[in-house]
Amino acid sequence: MTANVSHDTSDALVEMTNVDKFYGDFQALKNINLHVSRGEVVVVIGPSGSGKSTLCRTINRLETISAGSITIDGQQLPEEGSGLARLRSDVGMVFQAFNLFAHLTILENVTLGPLKVRGLKKAAADELAMQLLARVGVEHQAQKYPAQLSGGQQQRVAIARSLAMKPKLMLFDEPTSALDPEMINEVLDTMVELAEEGMTMVVVTHEMGFARKAAHRVVFMADGEIVEVAEPEEFFTNPQSDRAQDFLSKLLTQ
Repeated sequence: MTANVSHDTSDALVEMTNVDKFYGDFQALKNINLHVSRGEVVVVIGPSGSGKSTLCRTINRLETISAGSITIDGQQLPEEGSGLARLRSDVGMVFQAFNLFAHLTILENVTLGPLKVRGLKKAAADELAMQLLARVGVEHQAQKYPAQLSGGQQQRVAIARSLAMKPKLMLFDEPTSALDPEMINEVLDTMVELAEEGMTMVVVTHEMGFARKAAHRVVFMADGEIVEVAEPEEFFTNPQSDRAQDFLSKLLTQ
C-alpha cells in the first residue's frame, strides 16, 4: 500500500503524481506520489531492487515514466529538446560513478557547464569553480586530472561540478557506493554541509547515518512502491510497516 503522509505542499519544488514505470512487463515504479519542498532533504532508502534509483532518475528524465506526471518548480517535465536541456541544467545530479571527463583537468571539468550552458566568461567561470572546489576541499587539485585523485576527491569534484550550474535541486544516486570505506565520510560531510545551507536534495543512499543526520524526511521503498514516509527519528525508532521493520532489523544484525 502506498503511504500518504501529510506535509506542506504549498512550496513544492518537485511533485510526482501517480507515477508508474514499466520495463516491458516488469513494473519498477508503482503509483508514486511524492513531493519535495524547497530547502528540503528527502532521503530514499530501501532494499536493493526496490526502485530507489529509478525514482531518482525519473526526476530529470534520465528514465522516462510510463504513466503519471512530474513537475519541477511548477513546470511539467519536458519530454525532449531545449526545454529538457534547460531543466537538466537546473537539476544537478551526482551518480555512483563520478563521470568526470578524464581528458580535462579538475578545473576544466567544473567550468565546462558554466561556459557552455550558462554562457559565463572564462574568468568568471574559473573564479566560480575555484570557490566551489574550495568549498568541497579540493581546490589544490584544480590543475590535476581525475585519474590523479582519490575516489572521494573525484566525487567531491563531481558535487562541485553540479553546484557550478547553480541548480535548484540536487539529486544523489548512491553517491558513496563506489567508494572505499575511508572515503565515504568525506563525501557525506560535504553533503551534510549542503543540506545545512538549504540546498534542496533527493538522496538515494544506504548510509543510514546520513539519513538520520541530514534528512527532513525518509522515504522507504520496497517492490517499486513508497511504503512509508516519516521524519528520521520516527522512522528509525518506530517504523510503522512490517517491511520497514524487517529492513531495519536486518541492518542492525549486519
